Amino acid sequence: MAIRRLAPRDADAFRALRLEALRVVPSAFGRAFEEEAGKPLSWFGETLERCAIFAAADAAGGFCGMLGYQRDSMLKRAHIGHLWGMYVRHAARRQGLGAALIGAAIAHARSEVSVLQIMVGEGNSAARRLYERAGFTLYGTELASLRVEGVETVTLLMAMTLD
Repeated sequence: MAIRRLAPRDADAFRALRLEALRVVPSAFGRAFEEEAGKPLSWFGETLERCAIFAAADAAGGFCGMLGYQRDSMLKRAHIGHLWGMYVRHAARRQGLGAALIGAAIAHARSEVSVLQIMVGEGNSAARRLYERAGFTLYGTELASLRVEGVETVTLLMAMTLD
């Protein structure tokens, strides 16, 4: 499967995969499906201009996984990049896509930042192991960071230094 950075022309496919992710695994994302479902297609195109979104394409050319990267916008934090929105469709898991997406994002980030951060739900041990294999280490926790259908989630804060 090929990994590539999405462009604004991919807004429709990005929107579909992003909304699927928010709907299928609501506890894994800070944004709710309802927040993004009503956004116009142009909003998704603008996201693709503002952020580097990497996607895995399947044999048919459709996207089956994605990961976003964005450099911190504050001057004193411009050396920090954030990975967000990791999602791989269930049928495409356990094929190395997550590692490939992270690798693409890290390669891109190396020219911009010296630190990468990512957040993962405490109960998502598979994702945590994936991030640890990529070089991320735990540096903190955020208690009750999300509340989905009345259930609060603890989020693990992970980071890696890029040399």
